[in-house]
Amino acid sequence: MAALLGLEPDIEVVAQVARGDEVLAAAREHAVDVALLDIEMPGMTGIEATARLREALPDVKVVVVTTFGRPGYLRRAMESGADAFLVKDAPASQLAEAVRKVLAGERVIDPGLAAAALADGANPLTDRESEVLRTAADGSTNAEIAAALHLSQGTVRNYLSMAIQKLAARNRAEAVRMAREKGWL
Repeated sequence: MAALLGLEPDIEVVAQVARGDEVLAAAREHAVDVALLDIEMPGMTGIEATARLREALPDVKVVVVTTFGRPGYLRRAMESGADAFLVKDAPASQLAEAVRKVLAGERVIDPGLAAAALADGANPLTDRESEVLRTAADGSTNAEIAAALHLSQGTVRNYLSMAIQKLAARNRAEAVRMAREKGWL
């Protein structure tokens, strides 16, 4: 993507990083106008990096791209302060146009993802239910989840039960899978 954007006469790629936890430092060092972030990056997700950029450098515009066209990712990215959200397989010209538009103060959202996000509705899980499900995703026991999140085992059971119920899942593994597919985790 950097090579394709670099071919545009009015766009200069000034930095590239491989990890989400390197984004803020690079943005500061190179005084970027627009940061193009992938959802999935080692060290920190693009959504987390977007939130950090917004907090530290509020004038930097953020374009989030993803391979995974999940409506929940769109919602989370926009809530974190992204100015644009596109799928990676969009044509390079569309990506360049999105960069130009966010610099002009517009928001750009992939229309297919916007429609899917509206059709799916809002994430039914509370932040805490999502956190418990995310922690349970690796197969942790209730005791391990409780210790990691500083909760009682009974509270963990309650959050898991509510998440399973809200997602109409059969068990916690299915709830995790369903929430990930929607982009809610």
